[in-house]
Amino acid sequence: MTPSLLWSHISAISVISILDIVLVAILIYQFLSLVRGTRAAPMLIGVATLGLAFYFARLGELRTLNWLLSTLLPYVVFALIVVFQSEIRHALANLGSRISLMRASRSVADVYDDIVLAANLFSQNQTGALIVIEREIGLRTYIESGVALDARLSYDLLATVFRPSAPLHDGAVIVQRDRIAAAACFLPLSMNPVLSTQLGTRHRAAIGITEETDAVAVIISEETGTISMAVAGSIERELTVERLRERLSALLHRYAPMPTLPSPVEESFIEEEPPSSQLSRKQDAGRDH
Repeated sequence: MTPSLLWSHISAISVISILDIVLVAILIYQFLSLVRGTRAAPMLIGVATLGLAFYFARLGELRTLNWLLSTLLPYVVFALIVVFQSEIRHALANLGSRISLMRASRSVADVYDDIVLAANLFSQNQTGALIVIEREIGLRTYIESGVALDARLSYDLLATVFRPSAPLHDGAVIVQRDRIAAAACFLPLSMNPVLSTQLGTRHRAAIGITEETDAVAVIISEETGTISMAVAGSIERELTVERLRERLSALLHRYAPMPTLPSPVEESFIEEEPPSSQLSRKQDAGRDH
């Protein structure tokens, strides 16, 4: 073999080996990123401990322990699938979402300014609200758990649904394109152990639905009136209305012009004084004079 052929053969092997190492490193990184900060992280440590025990059992010729681990090993694979089913489902959902984005599928609704306006109203009045926006992964299972509306998305309808006296204000509103699919929907609560204990049920439900799907959840706290947004299992807290508009524009792949925000007067929740009361008040004022 001539030196040139030998060098070309070595170069080909080197390129293939480097590509192989890079792909394995990417897979390991994506896997660790997937389980980081979730309940699967301590489970992964336990699996690694069992792997080390199996290795040292074979290395030290511990026949009984080696036989036990060898017998249990085939069942461990099925046990891992059951234990990590949520993480596996989440990873496959993310992969499908990325493939869908590659097809340049940008069939997002044209108007989401009503959500920004409603979030501003709820923040001013400290009205609790949870709005979930469907993207690539369907939310039919969660829609069926609530009250079907199939109504056009509007600021007035959101303000009506989340009024404290409204029968549908508990639960989540799910938005599909430019329509409100359902209200008072039940969502899965996140079991992430690293979440702050200050987060209530509404925030944990928002994180839970974004862990299971690629949806975007907008949350308004009933106690403080702060606006938050959950995406991909993480939450962004204390957002301004302008920041919420920018994040929705980026996540939904559309340009969102600056909406005209309403004044902070609580017009939606103030009842007019009856005419009879106004008349009696005027008569009392005349008698005082």
